[in-house]
Formats: sequence, structure tokens, C-alpha cells
Amino acid sequence: MRGFTLPIWVVAAAKAAGQVLVGNDFESNQTIDFSDDTQSIVVPIRSAALLENGGKAIGISHCNSGKCLDITRGLEVWACLEFLKIEKSTSDLVLPVDKSWLEIVPGYGVGKLSATQEISISEFARQLLYYNLRSFRKSGYFLRVEIIFPSGKQLAEKTSNHAFGVVDGLALIGMQVEVQSSASPDQLQKTIQGLREKCKEPDFSGKLIFVIGENGLNLALNSGLTSRQIIKTGNWVGPLLVTAAELGVKQILLFGYHGKLIKLAGGVFHTHHHLADNRFETLIALAVKEGIPLHLIKDFENSSSIETALLILENQDMPSAKRLWKRLSVEVEKRSIEYVSRYFTSSIEIGAVLFDRRRKLRWSGEYGQSIMDSLGLKLED
Repeated sequence: MRGFTLPIWVVAAAKAAGQVLVGNDFESNQTIDFSDDTQSIVVPIRSAALLENGGKAIGISHCNSGKCLDITRGLEVWACLEFLKIEKSTSDLVLPVDKSWLEIVPGYGVGKLSATQEISISEFARQLLYYNLRSFRKSGYFLRVEIIFPSGKQLAEKTSNHAFGVVDGLALIGMQVEVQSSASPDQLQKTIQGLREKCKEPDFSGKLIFVIGENGLNLALNSGLTSRQIIKTGNWVGPLLVTAAELGVKQILLFGYHGKLIKLAGGVFHTHHHLADNRFETLIALAVKEGIPLHLIKDFENSSSIETALLILENQDMPSAKRLWKRLSVEVEKRSIEYVSRYFTSSIEIGAVLFDRRRKLRWSGEYGQSIMDSLGLKLED
């Protein structure tokens, strides 16, 4: 089966709920339409039913990302719909006039923007909801859609949502219909082709920034780096480093979340979590090498994430924490150069800069610091 992104399953659940809310029979297969020329798709729905004496309806679907091992795979999705009468005194406060018939509300397990408490939703997902629910518009009422991910809070702990200022659950941020796995060979070939094209540009300087995933790309652009300097690697870091060396790239800055780059320090150069997860083992090994007190290292065992381990160490011994994370950054650079050297003889320089969940650039290796200085970037405490 084709794998579809989370917005598709949300819209399917909402559409099924809308149908039973207006008195139609439940349909186990929902057709999702698109406002452009994209062909409609049909996806299965688990159930839909009326609630509260017919005043509300709920639709339930299960996210299926196909062969891709996406974190949302199998996620249960609830969409609760109800009609609420528009009062003249408050109608202007509900939504902008041109879209005053629909209100999208984050329920349990759905991510919210910490600054505004509004739902964290991509424009793709928002427009998809408007387009597919438009047939349920009712004069004098707006349609309220509450989205719920029952296991969203637990799954969000495994993501870097906090780095985007998203709290309380999973963000609804899919940008396309089908899941595109950053772990797939096809995705690697597309990225390699993009790398080759960039290296052929007349004004190419021989210097690149490899950003690890969407999180790294977002922060890099917000830090003032230009897209012309950047290659988004996904999880295929190792093969792309080797390809860059073969193409004559002189300098690379690895720009990524510490939870990703720590894998490189442990010698794992395909960073998808389903393929390998050596993070705690690497952290403990580096802590031992750095001479961190044993009782502090033992506290890592009680950590639910690398970020938690970092905070525990910082709270108990800040000097040790700084030494450990400096060692980690240097190790990322060292192991990256060793990886390239296995396959290709090159004088390429590879630097590393790591950021945390607060979207702060916190640590860099020796090469990384030099590259950051040339780019005008600064670390934060």
C-alpha cells in the first residue's frame, strides 16, 4: 500500500465524521480530493459515529506510512466535528471572514505553538481540511474540528518538536500527500543529484553546509545561512560526505540536532532511528574517556533522552557537561573525516556544530568553530 502523510489520515477521519454528522451512512473508504491537478486518492477509515445525541460526530483512522518506518506509523487519529452557531457579536473573532465556517482545534496529543497555544499545522494540512470539508458548510454555523492523537504526547517525546517551539504533542506538519522517507535509496539518489548540480554551479566556492533533516534546515535558514550554501542530507550522511569529497568539495559544516549528530560520533553514518540507535552507548563511552565522575554517568541510565541526560549533567556539574559536549563535537568531526578516508583520499575539512531542543547553537568542534567564525555564527550558553 502507498504510504500517506499524517494530514491525509486526519482529513479522512474528519470527512467520515462530517458525513455521519449530516445524516449520511458511515463509509469505510474515504476519497480525499485536492484543489490542484493531483488525482484523488481513497484511504480506509476505522470507524465513525455520532456522539452526544447527534450533536457531535467522531471519525477514527490509523496512519499508514506504507513501507516507510515513520514515527506516525500506526498512529490512531480522532477527528471530532460539531456545528456551532455563529453569534453576530463574536463572528469576527472566530476566524477570518473568508474562512469563518471552519475552526481547527488541537485536542489531546496534538502539538501547539508554545508562544500562542494555537495548533501547529502546515498550510498543506489546513488547506486540505478546508477543501475536503467544504461540502458540510451550513449557513449561520461554523464547523468545529477537534483533532486528537491519543498517543501523541508519548510519541512527541521521541521527536525534536520542542526545537520548533511545539508542545503537548505531535505537530501536524506534513507538506505532501505521500511519505518520502529520508532513509530510502531513492531519496539518497535525489540528494546526490542535487549535490552534483550544486557543485557544478559557476560560482560554487567549494564550501557546503550539510543540514541534518528539516529541523536543521529550519534553524540554518533562520540563522542567516543561505539556501545556496545548504544541502539537506536526510539520514544518508556518510555516502553524501564521500560523494562531496569525490566532487572536490573543500569544506563541509555538519549542522544538526545533537540527538542526530551524536550517532556520527559513535561511527553510525546512516542516522535513521529504525536502523541504528547508539546514542546512549556513545554518550557513556565519551563520558568515560573524558573522565566524567562515575556517579554522574550512572545518572544517564535514568534519562529518557539525550537532552534529559544533558540537563542532568548540566544541573550537577556544568564544567563536566561542557567538556563532554565539546568532546562529542570533536569526535563527530574526527569520525566523519575517518569515514571519508575509508573510501576516498581527500584533504576535505569537516566541521560540526550542534544545537539543542531550545534551538540554541551550543557546541562545535575545532573545525566547526573556525567555519562558524567565517560565517558570522556564534554559540550560545
